[in-house]
Amino acid sequence: MKYLFFKMLVVWRRMRHGMQARYMDRQDVGRQLEALMGRADPAAPWHERANWMIDVAEWLRHRPAVSLLDRQAWHRVRCQRLEILLDWLDQHRDVRRSVQNALQKTLREATGPELFSTTGLPHEPGFFGELAERLARMVLPRHLSPTDLSSLFTAMFPDPDDAAWLLELDNDLLARLWKLLADDGISHMYWQQVEEAITYLTTTVIADGISPAFRQRLEPKMPMRATPFLALRREMEAWLRGHPHDQGALRSVRMLVAVCHAQTDRIYAHLDEYGVSVSLVYRVERMRAHLQRIGRLIDVRAAAPGESGAGRVQLLLADLISAHHNRGSVRGLMRRSFALLARKMVERNADHGERAIARDRAGYRKVLKGGLLGGAVMAGAALLKITLAKLGMVHFFEGAAASLNYAVSFLLIAALGGVLATRQPAVTAPALASRMGELDADGMRGLLAESGRMLRSQSAGIFGNLLAVVPVTAALCAIGWFALGAAPMSAEQAHAMLASLSVVGPTPLYAALTGVLLWLASLAAGFADNWFALRRVREVVANHRRLKHALGPLRAERCAGWLERNVATIAGSLALALLLGMAPVLAAFFSLPLDIRQVTLAAGTLAAAVFSLGWQSLGTPEFWLAGGGVALTALLSVAVAFACALALALRSRDLPRRVRRRAMRAVLRRFVVAPGFFILPERADAAAHDEDADDDEDVGPDDGGDGDDAAQPAEEALAEPATGARGKGREALEEELRRLA
Repeated sequence: MKYLFFKMLVVWRRMRHGMQARYMDRQDVGRQLEALMGRADPAAPWHERANWMIDVAEWLRHRPAVSLLDRQAWHRVRCQRLEILLDWLDQHRDVRRSVQNALQKTLREATGPELFSTTGLPHEPGFFGELAERLARMVLPRHLSPTDLSSLFTAMFPDPDDAAWLLELDNDLLARLWKLLADDGISHMYWQQVEEAITYLTTTVIADGISPAFRQRLEPKMPMRATPFLALRREMEAWLRGHPHDQGALRSVRMLVAVCHAQTDRIYAHLDEYGVSVSLVYRVERMRAHLQRIGRLIDVRAAAPGESGAGRVQLLLADLISAHHNRGSVRGLMRRSFALLARKMVERNADHGERAIARDRAGYRKVLKGGLLGGAVMAGAALLKITLAKLGMVHFFEGAAASLNYAVSFLLIAALGGVLATRQPAVTAPALASRMGELDADGMRGLLAESGRMLRSQSAGIFGNLLAVVPVTAALCAIGWFALGAAPMSAEQAHAMLASLSVVGPTPLYAALTGVLLWLASLAAGFADNWFALRRVREVVANHRRLKHALGPLRAERCAGWLERNVATIAGSLALALLLGMAPVLAAFFSLPLDIRQVTLAAGTLAAAVFSLGWQSLGTPEFWLAGGGVALTALLSVAVAFACALALALRSRDLPRRVRRRAMRAVLRRFVVAPGFFILPERADAAAHDEDADDDEDVGPDDGGDGDDAAQPAEEALAEPATGARGKGREALEEELRRLA
């Protein structure tokens, strides 16, 4: 058993440290090179020669686990190792001939333009195909193909840092290395492969550029022959047939490559009108990568007659290494493909969320009134939920009935113009992110001021819901008592309900889970709005033949406009109802004791339980613990939903992680220091006072570290800039009128 353990340990160390361990255990560099170069055998099979080349690259790149040298110093060490290797081969002419024959034979056998046309570039036609391929590459071992030099190249340079030290090689080293690797025949062969790669990449760019999805967003009425993509094909074919140093043809090719690259920017500009598709974004990013690679290959082929072209080849190889590692990242593919979709969803949600933000005392009162209306509707939903629980249905049908109850209630609130508490943060946080600019000193002040307005709107909605749901629930319970002669629940059920709402228990976890569900519902609303624009449903509905015949052209256009304005609200309400109703059912399927805690429903349930137990229950500790649980539910559900939505909004704006953390900490600290700023309506004199305080305070730049000290002055700025400016302008005008009088 002990022998087996040590054997497995040796195998693990060999797999972990790689092949270079057999050479690096020798302190003498000459002995290392003697052992490594002695393996060069031109008569060996291709895979053995390829693995030997990988070992040579690992010897050049090897870095011990513990080192006092920095990154730049190790780049110089690798360059020195390459120089030592070439000097050692010059001193051992017989070994040099064997090494040179093995290298050149390997490079001749590995043919094809895939090294220049596929290395580091997405080549699958769709996003999910590319995602599946990258996941397979993460799981499956690396395969070396004798007909594909790109696999050997990527195996020799598995570290993204290889591109940096490769760029630091001087021209003398490059010339000596090229003399060792290739002759005139190999140079001509790879010159042809560069031209073949240019042809292949140009063809893929043209295929995407003239596709209906691209032409619809560029110039739908432009003839296909007049598009810059077909012009690129004609000019590229003429340049490849002619001399590579023909300056006129070269300028035309480079100009058309730049024009095609500009077309991708135009496609991004039209995504607001036509909606965002992950597949389309992937194809646009693939085209941009192909155009960038075409530019690199054009530079290599168009090297001036007097130039060696070593520097451009160096840049090309470094670009191949960097692109390969970027392409191999599944996280990078997801981030690039979904970043634009997230940003457009944020911007679309921002349009809907602007209406839910109270920017003054009148807006605060308006949201409060909407909360009263929403609370009255949710009182009926809470009692209906209690009634459905008494029926004893199986879990699935109970969840479906609860979802239907929530859906009808949410849609009724939206139709009546009411406000549902705790749903607002997920809708209004994107509006906050869409309005902020750079998170510098002024940007942080604006972020805090806008956060205050937004969370005050949430507080107004919660207050309105709670002020309405408790008395309306009590009134409905009283009506049921006089009409049916029964309380909404028995004493045992009421005690169990109070215990489930208690602040001492799983209520905080359930409230946080509800906040996540609220955020997911806002994502569903954004997806629905984007899908509506992507499929051009408004035009489809407005021009539907039977609908126009039944309603008339004007009413059909109004119906399409109403759908466009309310599709996000409808989809968000239905998604939230489904999540709130079916989440406990799904958790029960996996034997997880999870439940949802929506503050308005919890307050209505608490009122019904108190009515069933009698007013004397108001003085019991059980009631006060349940009341504390309702208050904590309101706080956590709002905080979690707002944090998730704000994190997505900040990420969609491509902000660094340090800046995102700084913004989140600034809002949190402001809430801890002055919670009333996020709850009570703001007074005009307080806003003017805070604006004056902003003028006196100096917010320093971010120090690159924790960010708390730099964010502190910004967190002290509570002012609303527009209000302060109006106050100063009015005082100056009155002073000027008194002076003139």
